[in-house]
Amino acid sequence: MEPAHLSCEIGYAEVTIQDRTALLGVLREIAKRYTAHIVCFDAEKLAGRAHAEAALQHAHRSFVLGGAISNSFEMEALLYAAGTRQCSAAVSFGLHEGENHLYVCCCPAPEGILRDLAVHMPFGWESDEIISPQKAARLAVLFDITPEEIAAVGHNRIRDLVLERVALLDVSK
Repeated sequence: MEPAHLSCEIGYAEVTIQDRTALLGVLREIAKRYTAHIVCFDAEKLAGRAHAEAALQHAHRSFVLGGAISNSFEMEALLYAAGTRQCSAAVSFGLHEGENHLYVCCCPAPEGILRDLAVHMPFGWESDEIISPQKAARLAVLFDITPEEIAAVGHNRIRDLVLERVALLDVSK
């Protein structure tokens, strides 16, 4: 039986992080207060909002069905976002010190959680409909997408190839 769809709110934030550990502590406290999960994805390494949504849904499914690789929902979502079983590689798909462009995901998103998060990371708007050639090249390297695969489906379908890599993590478990 397929688990129910996970309800998440996904915002976009640009923030400069001085102390990653401190911010993660603040995020954990907010998540605990609202009984929610907060996952921050590096938007520069994702093929748009659909990529974040897919990672969250796959992580939810793996926990509900008992096939999770990690001990936390947040790390499981990062593993799916990176399309890998290696936590050390998946961590790079989260927030980092310095300038960050993030998809900030709250699952679920109870009343007030986004307001509390906005104190620490201002939310804005980001259009991810078109992936630049530079970002497509970066995604191809991150997800081991060959020029032959891109040629087979077309340059404008890099997002589909990345989402395929996310889904294939289930097979490699």
